[in-house]
Amino acid sequence: MKLASMRLIASNIKKMVGFYEMVTGHPAEWLAPVFAEIVTPSATLAIGSAETVALFKEGSAEPCANRSVIIEFQVDDVDAEFARLKDKVEVVHEPKLMPWGNRAGQIRDPEGTLISLYTPVTDFAKQRFARR
Repeated sequence: MKLASMRLIASNIKKMVGFYEMVTGHPAEWLAPVFAEIVTPSATLAIGSAETVALFKEGSAEPCANRSVIIEFQVDDVDAEFARLKDKVEVVHEPKLMPWGNRAGQIRDPEGTLISLYTPVTDFAKQRFARR
């Protein structure tokens, strides 16, 4: 099994896609007016409008309701990324060293999803990510 993507359901798809294009530096691939993907070298972030939920099962997902998932992006320099983004996004916390060896900071997207930007900084963390 291969994790292919993570999908967010958005109340304002254009705003959400623009936000993730700004954060990642990757352009979206619009596959339909109600669906886009941000493809990165290691994973894809899919964004669907609220209208797409009915294609699966009405009410099975809703925008602006996530409080359990953190989307994580590994970056070369988390401090530089925070300097670039801090005036454009809601900052949850500035970068700090985590017990598992990453220097990480968190922001929120326009609809409330938590995003972690991190850089492996300890030898253990660097070795762990070098194998992926």
